[in-house]
Amino acid sequence: VQLVESGGGLVQAGGSLRLSCEATGFTFSNYAMSWYRQAPGKERELVAAITSTGITTSYPDSVKGRFNISRHRSKSTIYLQMNSLKPEDTAKYYCKLRVLQRDFWGQGTQVTVSS
Repeated sequence: VQLVESGGGLVQAGGSLRLSCEATGFTFSNYAMSWYRQAPGKERELVAAITSTGITTSYPDSVKGRFNISRHRSKSTIYLQMNSLKPEDTAKYYCKLRVLQRDFWGQGTQVTVSS
């Protein structure tokens, strides 16, 4: 299994970014996937999840209405569209796959939101 995130960067408050996570080494369409983030000195937290079919998504209140997770079956890629970004969204963002109670993580992509 390999997960490779991209799309992070520096953006001003109120701006947008779209993160991508390309997945290889497993049957992409069979598994739910998720995005997490971790800011310095803080625990890693879930920011979005999507079912294997892409029909159902979920978000914590902190990002609901601003972030949107999606997946593209033929590209084996999940996305995180982030709008109305705030300085508190600054963190390293990771995609995660769980298979048989084992978690796989990408290397992460840094998102920095300036005020």
